[in-house]
Amino acid sequence: MVNENLKNIKLILASGSPRRQQFFKDLDLEFEIRLKEIEEIYPEHLKRELITNYLAVLKSKAFDGEIATNELLITSDTLVWLNDKALGKPKDYDDAFQILKSISNQTHEVVTSVCFKTLKKTEVIFDCTKVTFKTLTDDAIKYYLNNYKPFDKAGAYGIQEWIGLIGISKIEGSYTNVVGLPTEKVYDYLSKFNQNE
Repeated sequence: MVNENLKNIKLILASGSPRRQQFFKDLDLEFEIRLKEIEEIYPEHLKRELITNYLAVLKSKAFDGEIATNELLITSDTLVWLNDKALGKPKDYDDAFQILKSISNQTHEVVTSVCFKTLKKTEVIFDCTKVTFKTLTDDAIKYYLNNYKPFDKAGAYGIQEWIGLIGISKIEGSYTNVVGLPTEKVYDYLSKFNQNE
């Protein structure tokens, strides 16, 4: 399995997201967490996966000069794409409320990019999932924000939380991608990873 393929490789997950960390545990992967603060700023002309690809690579560059020969660094970025515009993490309660109002009764896309970096190469994969919300009442939005405080999440919601259970009417594509990591694509990449290439 994957761990056999990676037996001489040390996986480094550079993500503070508890959801991504849990996915790595659930995939039975052995990994270490290393974190660095970076400003998530990207060129304004970029769209959809070009934004998440750029930010995933940007996060990996913070570790330049610190990756050992046998290490594989993994960074990622997720955004919500609606009406040709990126919805990132909300700035505050009011921003979160407006974001949830904007995705109410709409279909948006959730895009996640994952960057794999070694001393020899940097590769990026991405996935895109379409999520449709039914109409959300103001009371439902306020209840969710007050009780779940999703201020660290792109699009101001977690699909696995209350709002996803009561509000999502359709999903097309990878569920785990919406949570924050396209696990099937990550696992596939790691299964085929060759450090000598």
